[in-house]
Amino acid sequence: MFKPLILYIGLRYTRAKRRTQFISFITLTSVLGIALGVTALITVLSVMNGFEAELRHRILGMTSHATITGLYGQLGNWQELDQKLKGYPHVEGSAPFISGQVMINADRRVSGTMLNGIMPDYESKVSEVGNNMKAGKLSDLISGEYGIVLGAELASYLGVMMGDKITVISPQINSTPAGIVPRMRRFTVVGIFQVGMYEYDRNMAIIHIEDAAKLFRMDHAVSGLRIKLDDLFDAPKITRTMATFFENEYQVSDWTLAHNNFFRAIQTEKRVMFIILLLIVAVAAFNIVSTLVMVVTDKRGDIAILKTQGLTSGSVMGIFIVLGTIIGVVGTVIGTLGGVLLALNVETIVPAIEKLFQVKFMAADVYYISQLPSELDWSDVYMIAGMAFLLSLLATLYPAWQASKINPAEVLRYE
Repeated sequence: MFKPLILYIGLRYTRAKRRTQFISFITLTSVLGIALGVTALITVLSVMNGFEAELRHRILGMTSHATITGLYGQLGNWQELDQKLKGYPHVEGSAPFISGQVMINADRRVSGTMLNGIMPDYESKVSEVGNNMKAGKLSDLISGEYGIVLGAELASYLGVMMGDKITVISPQINSTPAGIVPRMRRFTVVGIFQVGMYEYDRNMAIIHIEDAAKLFRMDHAVSGLRIKLDDLFDAPKITRTMATFFENEYQVSDWTLAHNNFFRAIQTEKRVMFIILLLIVAVAAFNIVSTLVMVVTDKRGDIAILKTQGLTSGSVMGIFIVLGTIIGVVGTVIGTLGGVLLALNVETIVPAIEKLFQVKFMAADVYYISQLPSELDWSDVYMIAGMAFLLSLLATLYPAWQASKINPAEVLRYE
């Protein structure tokens, strides 16, 4: 079907003549439409990949890849378990923790907070909170001195700074001659962290694990162990194996259980954006239909003559499939190159535009992520290019079929 003659004629029809300038203009708009659509798709999906990766990094900077806790909320033999985990496959580090909900009071302001007790020397093995300290450092948490590290938003809400005193109120109670009163302890602010996630910066505080044990009356027990794995995406499989290995003696969970809905929502949004932007490519691709219909109308005489010289209907159809495919391929190639270049340089281009026009797309005082992150996924590029080419090819079928049905006798009757 696609003989050299067919390819030659199809390529000849892509060249403009004086009387077909309008058709050439429509062809050019089809090419540019496909190119712009493909560029937009690749760039937007790359930016969404960047946002997802950035959010995952920030979330996992505070939470662990996996967590082992006791069946009843306490883990008494954590040192023994920690030694077992050091030789377990895929485990890179572990750290004990005590976690509980408290009320924090500073002057007249009160806030409910998740209080985490940690061992500063262990915490760096599983968390990056130590790398996100705005003031102080985790090593300032010393057992018995009752220091506390607050999230930046929480510190701002309470109106406290380094060295200020706050009161931590535990839900546990004390029985006194005056009646039942909640357990309270004065803490000194020794650090402030900011990881860029409001959920943690506003609702989390950190103290030394031994101070937490005294506050929550846990003696030498802990809430559990936080674990860092060598492959966070393989966490569900590893935790299932780990639960079997420990014969269900402990509760083992992974990060996907706590944040599954969040990342699923991001994936859903990414699919919806892909479909919406793919419609732009589809509209541009189906401009090829109007282009080819006009070419067929303009070349009716040529087609009739070719048919009288022995060209089959299938070959005529092949000519216009070649013509439409060339338009689609050129647009797809240009769009793919433009999208890849834009996605790889968006973190440089956007600041340059902001500087040139004196605007700020994502103000640092409003958004935690003040720069557009981008992460190019080649599988997305291949899929987008393939879909654009397929839509372009489908758009050629109807006009090509119409051209193949032209009757030479009807066309040449009045020639």
